Amino acid sequence: MHQQTVAIASRSGLHARPASLFVKAAARQPVKVTIAREGRDPVDARSMLAVLALAVPHGETVVLSAEGDGAQAAVEELAELLAQDLETAA
Repeated sequence: MHQQTVAIASRSGLHARPASLFVKAAARQPVKVTIAREGRDPVDARSMLAVLALAVPHGETVVLSAEGDGAQAAVEELAELLAQDLETAA
């Protein structure tokens, strides 16, 4: 299993537009990726409702995890995405 911790860079946290961009990117991955907020169970990163329910604010860290072929690349790509301010992303 590959895991990576990343801080949410978007000013609004992982909400609305940033969550939508993240979920779409997670859906394109060849493996299932989960996202977890400290103290909570991991949720499917491809689920908009589950990601929004985490209510992750700006600056808080989350843990991305995946298993299987392509897991490391998938987690790294999604972590890089969350490390950007997606409010200003085109």
